[in-house]
Formats: sequence, C-alpha cells, structure tokens
Amino acid sequence: MSPPILTVVIPCYNEALNVAPMVARLEEALHGIAWEAIFVDDNSPDGTTAVAKAIAARDSRIRCIRRVGRRGLSSACVEGMLASSAPYVAVIDGDLQHDETLLPRMLAALQAGEGEVAIGSRHVEGGASTEGFSALRQKISDGGITLAQLFLPVRVADPMSGFFMLPRPLLEEVAPRLTGRGFKILLDILLSAGRKLRVVELPYSFRARQAGESKLDTRVLLDFAALLVDKATGGLLPLRFLSFALIGALGILVHMAVLAVVLGPLAFHSAQWLASFAAMTVNFWLNNRLTYNDVRLRRGALWRGLALFYLVCGVGVAANVGVAGLLLREGVANWGLAGAAGALLTVVWNYAVSATLVWRAR
Repeated sequence: MSPPILTVVIPCYNEALNVAPMVARLEEALHGIAWEAIFVDDNSPDGTTAVAKAIAARDSRIRCIRRVGRRGLSSACVEGMLASSAPYVAVIDGDLQHDETLLPRMLAALQAGEGEVAIGSRHVEGGASTEGFSALRQKISDGGITLAQLFLPVRVADPMSGFFMLPRPLLEEVAPRLTGRGFKILLDILLSAGRKLRVVELPYSFRARQAGESKLDTRVLLDFAALLVDKATGGLLPLRFLSFALIGALGILVHMAVLAVVLGPLAFHSAQWLASFAAMTVNFWLNNRLTYNDVRLRRGALWRGLALFYLVCGVGVAANVGVAGLLLREGVANWGLAGAAGALLTVVWNYAVSATLVWRAR
C-alpha cells in the first residue's frame, strides 16, 4: 500500500456502535485516496477500543490509541494528529454527525493552496445544523460562536466546528502552543497560531446522532470560557487554575453562607471550622467533576482522594481559622471580612495541594 496522504483522527468516548459505520463511510468517501484513520479512545467502558482494534486487525488503514488515565477531546485530537506521518490530517467526530463526503473537497482545497485550514462549516451558504442540534444546543453554539469571533484574528463563520483539516507541518508548528484542554480544538489552533491563518470554509449539513449520547454539558462551557481567557491573557494563568479559582469563588460563597447560618449557635472559631469543611467538600466534588475531569477520581479512589483532601487541607483550614481569628481579635475586620480572608487563604492552599497530591498520580 502507498503511504497515506491523509490521516483522519476520530476522538471517541462511548462510540462503540459508530466505529464500524464510520470506517465504512470513510472507505466509500475516500475511494481513490491513500488514507488512514486513527481512533483515539479515552478508555470507553462500552468497548469502543475493542471494536476499533478488531477492525484494525484486518485493515491496516485503521489504528487505535487507547488512553488510560487521561481524557478530553482536544488532547485526544492532538495526540492522534501527532501520531500521523501523513502530509495532511483531519479531525472528525466519532458520532457520524459530520459529513465525511466533504473530506475529498477539503483535501483538494488545501492541495490547491486555497487555505491553510479547511473547515467544515454549518454557517456558510449551503451549510445547516438544525437537524442535528436541539434548540438548547443551537443557542449555546450560536452564543459560543459570537463570543469566539471577538477573540479570533481572522474571520471564521464556524470557529466552533469540530470538523476540519490542515497540513501536518502546520499542526507540528502550532502544537507546542496548544492548551490541549476542552472540546474546541479548532478554536485552540486558530488562537495559538500566532498569526492570521488563511481558512477556507466548506458547507455541510450537521446530521442527527444515530447512536450514543451527546457529550455537551456544563464542563464544555467552562472549558470554552477558560480557553478564551487563557488566550486573551497570553497563557499567564493555567487553565486548571482559572477553573479552580472559579470554583473557589463558589466555595467562598458556600463558606460565608454556612458561617452566617451557624455563627449564632456556635462560637466564631467553631463556626469557621464548620464553614471551611463545607466549602472544602463542595470544592472537592466540583473540581473532581470539572477542573480535573480528565483525571477524575472514581469509586474507591474518589473516597481516598476526599479523605486526603480533608487531611492535607486541614492545614489550610487551620491557617484560615488562625488568620480570620487574628483579624477579628485585632479589630482589623468584622466577622464577614475576617471569614472571607481566611477562606481566600484556604483556596490558594487547596489549589497547590490538589495539583501536587490529590490528583498527582492520575
């Protein structure tokens, strides 16, 4: 077989039912083109990896990367693209909602020099997304597009697209600057290039999902917002810290609410301890679900992580109570300001502990 001209990267999570149909569709759409497909599976419990590897055992064009202990669409795409040696790489979702018949046109456009990135777009003339999107998902997508366009150095009608193609050398150039987190890898590439990339957008109609479930949830929106802030600040603050800080702010609200409720029946010292542990519990659960979702603790590891979080962060709580008590005794602040100062100290300490101990082995 000739070396592949095109590598199609397919990030997957719980897409076992869609793997074989995807291969069949790629085979038909890319007839006459030397191609390969790399399924990048985040250790799906539904057996996605097994299905992909069974096909790979009889078809040398198919490869599968099984990722254990790490998750995330963007990082999966980057890992798959960097595993390619083909001149061109494409990304397409594993849920069959993207139109694979557009791939030859994308390749032809790049080979003809019409652009540096070819994007399958729902928002140029001839494109559509109403069939595959619920009303809520459509509103979220439209809002994200409007916001993303404020940050982009080049006009792109569909910067949220997960269906695109680019020359591999360009990907190699941009890869060290990618955040690799979240669900919007195209937006990450466009914002990380350091220059205005020439883009060509080709219309396609977004299909309805036939099998599996949508991955759109609150975490996607948080990752999207964090990506924009990260690029707007030049990467001054890590994405994890931004996420942790947002959740920490919510933890402070929980802390203050609990403190206000229990301060009457309890002395300030005892009330501060109780409020601190309530805030720590909320912070742990939210960070495990959102900030550290790609290395999320589960089952026994979840409870061990929570116990470790309590144990080590108890030092932060002690500092919290000590600082707050000192400020209150010295008359520097009232109970509200004193409690908030102690809680802020705990948030900073908790982040350092989380990054180095609680999720370190994941």
